[in-house]
Formats: sequence, C-alpha cells, structure tokens
Amino acid sequence: MAVLSEKKKVLFICTHNSARSQMAEGLLRAVYGGRFEASSAGTQPTHLHPLAIRVMKEIGIDISGQSAKEVSQFIETKMDFVVTVCDQAKETCPFFPYGKTFLHQSFPDPASFEGEEGEKSAVFRRVRDEIRRWIEEKFGQDS
Repeated sequence: MAVLSEKKKVLFICTHNSARSQMAEGLLRAVYGGRFEASSAGTQPTHLHPLAIRVMKEIGIDISGQSAKEVSQFIETKMDFVVTVCDQAKETCPFFPYGKTFLHQSFPDPASFEGEEGEKSAVFRRVRDEIRRWIEEKFGQDS
C-alpha cells in the first residue's frame, strides 16, 4: 500500500500582502497544488489589490477569494518554506520558530507604480510573470 506524502506548507510574505505574496500564493496553488499548500501574509497587511486579481484572472487563476492576512497568524504554524518576496518584509519579518527553510527573492512592488491604468496593468503582468518563473525554478523540482 502506497503512503501518500503530506503537502509541504509554503508561506509567502510581503509588506502589505496585497499583490506579490498574493500572486505567489495563487500561482503555487494553481501550478503545484498537488504537492504544496500555499498561504500568504503581510507584515502590515492592507487589502488584495484589484489589479493583482485582474492579471491573475488573465492567466486563468482566480485569487479573488484570498484576503490580506497578518503574518503573526502563522508564527506558530509549522512551515516547510517561509518565503519573503520583498526586501522590507525580509528586514521586518518576525522569527518563525517552526519554519524549516527560509527563502528570499525580492520582486518590485507593482502597487507602487504611478501611471495610466494600462501601464499599471503591464507592470502587474511583468511582476506576475517574474514570480511565476521563480516559482517554477524553486518549486518545480522535487522540493
């Protein structure tokens, strides 16, 4: 009888938990959800950015049901991977006593871009695609 392995838990963290960490959560769940349980949180959570929802929907991933969460909710949760996706979160993130592997990959904050709606959407798409490539590199093999 084959033993089913338990999904590895991954927590993505950025400052506001509005775009980068939310897109990473949705991408990991959609692409590698059979092997990973994805969550996201922020050191200063605000709200899920509407453009993050829109550009994810463009690639067939619905993150509209996700919400911004405070990182402290996960402090006592066993995590196989704790991933900071912005430099500020890396600097201010609390210590995770139950974190196994800690990763950092900084992505630009698309929500901070000033410009026309079409330009903003293009920045969100670029960051989404950068996150997707990184996730495929880090989690595509047996992690």
